[in-house]
Amino acid sequence: MNGFQVLILSVLTLLFAASLTALLRGWSGRREGIVWCGLCMIAAVATIWPQVTVRVANALGIGRGADLVFYCAVVVMMVGFWMTYIRLRYLRRDVTQLVRHIALLEARSQLPDADPGDDSGGNPSSRQH
Repeated sequence: MNGFQVLILSVLTLLFAASLTALLRGWSGRREGIVWCGLCMIAAVATIWPQVTVRVANALGIGRGADLVFYCAVVVMMVGFWMTYIRLRYLRRDVTQLVRHIALLEARSQLPDADPGDDSGGNPSSRQH
């Protein structure tokens, strides 16, 4: 095992431990935690035994294992960016609705109060003199 593999395995071990801790403490969803732990284990296997990626790549009709890893990384990043985009859209919508609600509440609180015995609903032009 070379120095690069040791470094990568150290980082993957930390990521796995962090993902497992988040999963067990409820900081992440069950599916999310399992996916992250699984990705860490797959990356560790590919780091320890790089010939596995070559065999899988060849079985899929891809020439090199490094190409397979690259293609998978690109797809995972695209899915991650898409999910982030969708979450940001929902967040933007929620913030807009919250700001509108607060603005309406503030506008209502600044309206002059109507007389309790007045049937006109606070409209000064309909009052009889």
